[in-house]
Amino acid sequence: MAGRPPSSHPYHQVAIVGAYNTKQARRLPGQTMHSLLLDAVFGACADAGVDVSTVDAFVGQNPAELIYDLGLGPVTRAMSNLGIPAIRDAAHLITTGEATTVVLATAGAGLLLNDGATAPWTRPTNELVVSYGLFTAAEFALMARRHMLTYGTTPEQLATVAATIRNNGHVHPDAVYSGRGPFTAADILASPMIADPFHLLDCSMTSEGGCAMVLTRADMAADTRHRPVYILGSASDSFGPAYSQAPSWDMRGATSGVAPGDVPAGYVGRRAARTVFRQSGLGPDDVDVCEFYDPFSFEIIRQLEAFGFCGEGEGGELVMDGAIAPGGRWPVTTDGGTMSFGHSGISTQQIQRVIRGVQQLRGTCTTMQVTGAEVALCSNGGSGALFNDLMLLGVEQP
Repeated sequence: MAGRPPSSHPYHQVAIVGAYNTKQARRLPGQTMHSLLLDAVFGACADAGVDVSTVDAFVGQNPAELIYDLGLGPVTRAMSNLGIPAIRDAAHLITTGEATTVVLATAGAGLLLNDGATAPWTRPTNELVVSYGLFTAAEFALMARRHMLTYGTTPEQLATVAATIRNNGHVHPDAVYSGRGPFTAADILASPMIADPFHLLDCSMTSEGGCAMVLTRADMAADTRHRPVYILGSASDSFGPAYSQAPSWDMRGATSGVAPGDVPAGYVGRRAARTVFRQSGLGPDDVDVCEFYDPFSFEIIRQLEAFGFCGEGEGGELVMDGAIAPGGRWPVTTDGGTMSFGHSGISTQQIQRVIRGVQQLRGTCTTMQVTGAEVALCSNGGSGALFNDLMLLGVEQP
């Protein structure tokens, strides 16, 4: 057969062609999770230039209800409350030929507890956690404090991360905390202590909102509105269930010692990063923008080290040198992330990292557009939750 041989890359046939966020706010009166899901579906399809009636698969929260209300069917549905793994589920429907155009939608509303601020996942009920007074911030704080004791990482370095991300959200008109800055590292350190070493402004917030993506067969992407974005690689690491077991930096499993090195829970995501870069044939130096999940400021420093952007213990100095700031070598979490843009549920804001990566690569970011960006690394999770999911995006079909 003449011409270029077909690619063996697992995501060669998949293109991301639509990405959309509903309104994000601390509260969205009158909205339900389902109304936000419908808004997200129509918004993502409009962004892609795809008619909803041509969608033949739905992935995410309540896909069957969406199918019914949209008057579709028979179509494929796959229920998933995860972030990047749900995007992989959508991609697999295309690679297996079960679907040609897939919408992935997720939303959060009415999830907060009676105090009006606390998300339910921050107060796990597992007896081995509650008895020690653990909650999400404390679990991540244990990992951060261990890194500080081992490598000399400082509160000022954590605060620099938080100020950078919050300032990205400060200038984004759609962020929940738009216009709430600008922040300095001193402002972060002056906020109340929540769980040492995390001050209030080192932590993510809670909000309501939704988002959706459209994936289609690569050969159909030319008919959509924007430049398609491709999945260059994706992988996941886990050491156990999130928020039900107390995290320990030195926790190891049966595969932790497998070459090329020993990976403790403190560097969860390292194995996944190696897999992603092997799938793509790229490395950290090829990445133009890092859309990292930001549940707490330390996680950016840790992920830079775990994913190979610098050596162990070098992440703090890297952020102090301006590498993650706008115009830096690896701009990070460019819309404000869970600290500023929105945090309406675990799945919603994990998918948002990929949405922002897509927008960066097609050049449609409202703010903080990285000029000429061609490769974006997106992540979910963190060490306190004992997992990391990664997805590497690019503008060239693999």
